[in-house]
Amino acid sequence: MSTFRIDSLKGKLQGGGARANLFKATINFPGYAGGNTELTSFLCKAGQLPGSVVGQIDVPFRGRTLKLAGDRTFENWTVTIINDENFTIRNSFERWMNGINQHKQGEGLINPRDYQSDLIIDQLSRDDTVTKSIKIAGAFPVNVAPIDLSYDTVDAIEEFTVEFAYQYWESNTTS
Repeated sequence: MSTFRIDSLKGKLQGGGARANLFKATINFPGYAGGNTELTSFLCKAGQLPGSVVGQIDVPFRGRTLKLAGDRTFENWTVTIINDENFTIRNSFERWMNGINQHKQGEGLINPRDYQSDLIIDQLSRDDTVTKSIKIAGAFPVNVAPIDLSYDTVDAIEEFTVEFAYQYWESNTTS
């Protein structure tokens, strides 16, 4: 008899499995941006647990290729935000980016400590306990996406995405 039965799967899925809709993203704005962290966490509709890539170095040797581990890189992290009618969150992101590089003068903060911030992503269980926590270190927005406007759009609330560059991430199970 096969051990790969549905009852075996149900027994292995502790807590019913991790749910993609049970998360909290905490975006800590620099002081000058005036962001509302609690509101942003509540209206952050989508994101992802970040990945990382270890590069590969190929070394040819006598007709064979030796594969070695290269440097680790981290892809940008993106969140989707539900826009409130007062543009509270969007305005904070615009101020954050303007602090990095102003629209008119093209000047901005030069010390990374002044414009980078740590972000937290918590994966939650069905009883709201944190099952995994990830700190995204040294993040700053590199793209606040446009919001599409159209007479054709009805029964919808505006959304926009924000893309962050960051230095690295670590979780409560890695360091």
